[in-house]
Amino acid sequence: MRVAVFSTKPYDRYFLEAANESAHHELAYLEPRLTVETGALAQGATAVCAFVNDSLAAGVLQSLAQRGVRLVALRCTGFNNVDLVAARKLGITVARVPEYSPHAVAEHAVTLVLALNRRIHRAYARVREGNFALEGLLGFDMKGRTVGVIGTGRIGATFARILAGFGCTILAVDPAPDPACIAAGVRYVDLPDLLAASDIVSLHCPLTPGTRHLIDAAALARMRPGAMLINTSRGAVIDTPAVIAALKDGRLGHLGLDVYEEEADLFFEDLSDRVIQDDVFARLLSFPNVLVTGHQAFFTADALQGIARTTIANITGFERDGRAVHEISVEKLA
Repeated sequence: MRVAVFSTKPYDRYFLEAANESAHHELAYLEPRLTVETGALAQGATAVCAFVNDSLAAGVLQSLAQRGVRLVALRCTGFNNVDLVAARKLGITVARVPEYSPHAVAEHAVTLVLALNRRIHRAYARVREGNFALEGLLGFDMKGRTVGVIGTGRIGATFARILAGFGCTILAVDPAPDPACIAAGVRYVDLPDLLAASDIVSLHCPLTPGTRHLIDAAALARMRPGAMLINTSRGAVIDTPAVIAALKDGRLGHLGLDVYEEEADLFFEDLSDRVIQDDVFARLLSFPNVLVTGHQAFFTADALQGIARTTIANITGFERDGRAVHEISVEKLA
């Protein structure tokens, strides 16, 4: 099957080529993001392979369908960038990678917690300048702290287990509590109670209409003064201007982000020789108690290998019998 692979980076090509060795699909690697304007690059392809910041809105899907595309193979877990209703009407199957190494994202979230707590990003910069003073680098012991985990799917549950190993008390919110988490001592509570009791709040939920701006001004006002907020899920789960306001007035003590609501024009690109035009993002970077990484939580060799294998399996399944292994069903989401 001929597949147009959008938003391609060298590492995408490396892992997809390895996974495709026995499947022998014709993979056409394209650097541009998928948009209405770039959809024409899929001409001649039966499938497109897209990533988190590619647009699969109705207009893009219409353009792809007109060019004979019948499968969208997402090489990611989230699918909030896809108009699933439009895809169904156009006869386009959408498949995703429902899971890969949960440790990759969970461990990165823990990395953000520890780096913010012990001010590693600031200490690193100081030492390189010959400044070995400790003022402003004071942290706290993790043992005995309360950590709130919003979303206990595989990643959230893995994060909870790691923090429990530090001796933390773990609270959680999830519409479907995990029995394994409960057996491990995780206590499920309502969101307001979690926010009020937690020293650290970490987001591991998908982006849905119900979770968009879940952490808004009202939620931030409920949080314990000086608490830490970590987001490795989707950028729009938090209301960024509200978070900036909480940072300015000192209510929010630390912020660690691997995702950002308007990241599509920023992340995965080298913009070091340009002026960042996003004033909200620039304001975030101005706070000493904020640590931002560019959507790299998934970026381990283990995770990329798993993503590539599942993506190729979806394409192979669709070519073989018209059904991808991990199709997204609109009916199941309703």
